Amino acid sequence: MIQIYTDGAASGNPGPGGYGVVLRSGVYEKELSGGFRLTTNNRMELLAVIEGLKALKNPGQQVTIYSDSKYVVDSVEKGWVFGWVKKAFKDKKNKDLWIQYLALHKIHQIKFIWIKGHNDHPENERCDRLAVAASQNKSQLAIDTFFEAEKKQNNLL
Repeated sequence: MIQIYTDGAASGNPGPGGYGVVLRSGVYEKELSGGFRLTTNNRMELLAVIEGLKALKNPGQQVTIYSDSKYVVDSVEKGWVFGWVKKAFKDKKNKDLWIQYLALHKIHQIKFIWIKGHNDHPENERCDRLAVAASQNKSQLAIDTFFEAEKKQNNLL
């Protein structure tokens, strides 16, 4: 059983953002984080899940993901994202990330558990610190290419 704890952050929405992940399997633990110069909190919450799943070395893992994002947890656990696929994500945000998640969803047995954010949950607090630190590391901020291109296109319309 693998446990993945995730969190995302954005200063401004959109604004600089980051994600934090803690992976745990038995006595093994790994931390991941990354930051982007312009993104949203929801994108970072979902990207944290994706990056955690991408870090798994073997397919077919039993994975429990702990997230404080109702957006992510409900989208999967209530099956909304599967309906969005049938409608080609019409009028839905973060299509690029959901497509990445769905590819990973097919190769693992994934269960989500929602946890209340900023409620002294040790792993969630750690993920939050990782996400915020990544979002503030100005010299290491990547470009959220899909988001910035989409935002630019929407501003032209």
